[in-house]
Amino acid sequence: MSDRSPAPGALELVQALVNTVDLESGADALDTAEGRARFGLAEADLAGARELRESLRAVLLAHAGHPPHRAVTSLGELLAAAPLVVAVDTADGSAALTAASGGPLASRVAAAVAQGLIDGTWMRLKACEAADCHWAYYDRSPAGRGRWCSMQVCGARAKMRRYRAK
Repeated sequence: MSDRSPAPGALELVQALVNTVDLESGADALDTAEGRARFGLAEADLAGARELRESLRAVLLAHAGHPPHRAVTSLGELLAAAPLVVAVDTADGSAALTAASGGPLASRVAAAVAQGLIDGTWMRLKACEAADCHWAYYDRSPAGRGRWCSMQVCGARAKMRRYRAK
């Protein structure tokens, strides 16, 4: 849906997961084997992945100043049990939180969130305010006040609705 470039670094995983469902049409990429393979998911992992996706969407809506789209399990609760390890590069001594080897999707998401916090990029990953969209996008606006995934689609629709209401 969005015409924006993907989120930087590991946050691209979070953005891609949230954007696996098109709320307007109801199409869910996780329903297909190809869609699940992108995230290393088995069919048995679907319920947990969908719960994680919607908890992420609620947090991204909060980043944009909006209430949750529906009642969801707290993201902190879902990520609390995610196994992470501190990986230290022997060449330069740099360290990073990473998912434990063979870690579940929640571990990879937790590592991406942690890296986004360190980089200062986490709060700029947002969800579109359009109720029939809520697509994840990375807000690259100078003031960090982006509202829609796409000005040409969701932004234009919102502005037209406001204009017609007058």
